Amino acid sequence: MEADIDKVNILLVDDKPERLLSYEAVLAQLGETLVKAHSGEEALRRLMETEFAVILLDVSMPGMDGFETAELIHQHPRFENTPIIFVTGVHIGDLDRLQGYRLGAIDYVQVPLVPDILRSKVAVLVELYRRRRALAGENANLTRVNLELQTERAQEFESLSRTLALANAELALANAQLEAEVAERRRAEAQLQQLAGKLRQADRRKDEFLATLAHELRNPLAPIRSAVSLLQSECSDAAAQLSLDVIDRQLRQLVRMVDDLLDVSRITHGRIELRREPTELGPLLSTAIETTLPHIQAMRHVLSVDLPPTALHVDGDPQRLTQVFGNLLNNASKYTLPGGRIGLSACIDGSEVLVRISDSGVGIPPERVDDVFDLFVQVDTSLERAQGGLGIGLTLVRRLVQMHGGSVRALSDGLGHGSCFEIRLPLSAAMTSASPIPGTTAATEIPVAPTPPAGRRILIVDDNRDAANMLAQLLGMSGHEVRAVYDPELALQTLVEFAPDLAFLDVGMPKLNGLELASMIRADPHGAHVVLVALTGWGQEDDRRRSRAAGFDHHLVKPADPVEIERICREAVPH
Repeated sequence: MEADIDKVNILLVDDKPERLLSYEAVLAQLGETLVKAHSGEEALRRLMETEFAVILLDVSMPGMDGFETAELIHQHPRFENTPIIFVTGVHIGDLDRLQGYRLGAIDYVQVPLVPDILRSKVAVLVELYRRRRALAGENANLTRVNLELQTERAQEFESLSRTLALANAELALANAQLEAEVAERRRAEAQLQQLAGKLRQADRRKDEFLATLAHELRNPLAPIRSAVSLLQSECSDAAAQLSLDVIDRQLRQLVRMVDDLLDVSRITHGRIELRREPTELGPLLSTAIETTLPHIQAMRHVLSVDLPPTALHVDGDPQRLTQVFGNLLNNASKYTLPGGRIGLSACIDGSEVLVRISDSGVGIPPERVDDVFDLFVQVDTSLERAQGGLGIGLTLVRRLVQMHGGSVRALSDGLGHGSCFEIRLPLSAAMTSASPIPGTTAATEIPVAPTPPAGRRILIVDDNRDAANMLAQLLGMSGHEVRAVYDPELALQTLVEFAPDLAFLDVGMPKLNGLELASMIRADPHGAHVVLVALTGWGQEDDRRRSRAAGFDHHLVKPADPVEIERICREAVPH
């Protein structure tokens, strides 16, 4: 019964029954109450009957369409803050999107739906609704307590007046009691102010998280979109296989982020149960290496593995422990520059198994070592570390290790000196011969397909090799001469040698970000005439203003439309 009371209502509005069924199938995993409406009029009736955390609203409906329904909903004082996600099966122009946002839309989703993305968006809005509802309850309780305190004080003052009339001798004691009450009231007010500050900080972190989530989901989609375009253009077998490999790698990255986000939510609400069994660590570490090896190879990292000849056994959940080691290896690769070193070792330390994962990456400031495991915390959020993630991976690692009865800590000598993460798990009694971990293969580079000399001369600068190579092949198939550079510090030299007509620059790159590189190109005589195009996951007006100030001619938000890219190439007029 308590679980049913805790559920929130989600309103699904669509005139097509089959779509309503698909919404229910996608959102059923959230465990909330799903209410269906087949028209805008029925949706309004439902809203008058009950309260909803979020509304999933079809744009195109006969009679009262989604825009009209949204306007009527937000005109009502009770529902003006109810979040609405528009669903559309047709292309929506910028003016239509602007109208939707002006009417109070939170987001758009396109049909066919991507279940994980829709589910995660609705889950975030449901969680925000729960927090607002809890905050309202706390405010009501505080109001009630305040009224009770005022009543109690009034009664005490009245009693004090009667006491003063009867016995002046008790005046000193009454004054002391009054001073104590005033001090308690001040302490309570100070605590309320502190609580308000914490709530404001939590709200800021929520906003930073939503912005980071949008950016991080866009980055993997850019190379995927280019790869799909290549496949649709009937590439050769080798190119098609290359595209499939890229799609697989980037989809795994996207799934990893969404899964981590959902796992943190489940752990926070106590919905994860470990399936513990006597487990050998060797195969788990091997699987973790296999899942992160494509990224390690792409970054040309040197991976060293050091395990004892004796098998190491723990009592744990194999899947969750593999997730722990995979997250730490992925983190090490993400924060280590190309050509850096990553180390993995394991040994017995007393009654525990000690696993160390170290890197020669960016390191951690001493004052941040203790809070890197906090939810949504990122050590470095600068533009150069645009692939910093959501700030949930280490939180998930700590929670899972603690659920196994172990501990994890971070070590670092400071920025630029790498970092090390130590995981301690209770040792199991079972000890057998060790299973060797397969060696890693050398990193390979993906060649860019040769292009005919026709068309424009185009330079691509992106530290994400998959994104650079896919865009290069896509432009090459359109008849352009393309050169891809993965290190932004080599861009100016290539600019002089290659003399491009256009240059596509990724904004978020390590060592030298795209805005700085664009300013340097504009300052160089060889770059004054080049048409500069910014590729980035950030698309707010402030981001576009910064691009223009740096010298960019165009600002494309990932994943960029291949048609738009080709239009810019064909219509570009050098300065």
